[in-house]
Amino acid sequence: MKRDYSLDGESTRLAIERGLASADWYHTDVPRAKMKELMQRSDGPAIRDTLLWLFLLAASLAGGVYFWGSWWCVPFFFVYGTLYGSASDARWHEMGHGTAFKTQWMNEVIYQIASFMIMRNPVTWRWSHARHHTDTIIVGRDVEIALMRPPALIKWVLNFFGIVDGYLSLKILARNALGILSADEKDYIPETEWPKVVFAARIHMAIYAATIAAALYFGSWLPLMIIGLPRFYGAWHTVLVGLLQHGGLADNVLDHRLNCRTVYMNPASRFLYMNMNYHVEHHMFPMVPFHALPKLHELIKHDLPAPNRSMWEAYREMVPVLLRQLKYEDYFLKRELPPTAKPYRDSPVNVSPAAAE
Repeated sequence: MKRDYSLDGESTRLAIERGLASADWYHTDVPRAKMKELMQRSDGPAIRDTLLWLFLLAASLAGGVYFWGSWWCVPFFFVYGTLYGSASDARWHEMGHGTAFKTQWMNEVIYQIASFMIMRNPVTWRWSHARHHTDTIIVGRDVEIALMRPPALIKWVLNFFGIVDGYLSLKILARNALGILSADEKDYIPETEWPKVVFAARIHMAIYAATIAAALYFGSWLPLMIIGLPRFYGAWHTVLVGLLQHGGLADNVLDHRLNCRTVYMNPASRFLYMNMNYHVEHHMFPMVPFHALPKLHELIKHDLPAPNRSMWEAYREMVPVLLRQLKYEDYFLKRELPPTAKPYRDSPVNVSPAAAE
């Protein structure tokens, strides 16, 4: 059956009918005392990473502004754009969970800043991400499915430069600023939050309007290179790592080992990504802070598919699956479990084993 990714279509009805909406998910058994230890929050690691992020942002921006007008500004703005358009995505995500800092106002401040940097309405996306974790890759329920079937591969090539996603993000903010929410937004955002959606969008659009006005007044692209454009040209790392989260894996299942992928990454990518490369672990236990995910991985890896050893290996695994999904929409990769793992919790919604590899 053709997948309907709207939140009020046939796929939604089937998901609810088959018990996939707000369902009980598989979790690896972890001793209660150990989980309590892993979930312990601390300001220290997040303060360290945030100060480093802000320092690198300021230093690269200073270099870009100083060398503006010459080719020497390019490497500085490349670094600035990556920290602005990619690292902010991970900060938005972790602060949205409220687990990065122990002090909640710190989570909220960075969450608002990061949401602005990646052109996401902070109210809308808080609720959409809650739905994503409740109904992960459940078609008709999860509003954050990035790689739909059949996959729009050209779109994702363009998104390495933020072209499609950035345009759509601005369009949605503009629509919200006019007081308009889509049917999907109204499905997962409580009605009491709708005025906050509109207010936040108007604040964001006002800042973008002021930035454009400054660029026109000074006759220079520099204001837009500081605010706005880095969201586009700096998005490459977010797309690079983000596609690996669920790409090519099963949908409509209730076991995160089937629809999430853990990938070992280099220290720079882990800093930019805030350890979200441990993605099975994060979805299985979303209240474990980012700095504790490596420990969680070591504790439960006996029950998980073997992680990809690099991004290169993960793409070599994923890309052939995506290409095959262009023709066979039900095809997906079912990764092997180690002998020490409990069996997968498959879903009757999924296709026969012949469709999986």
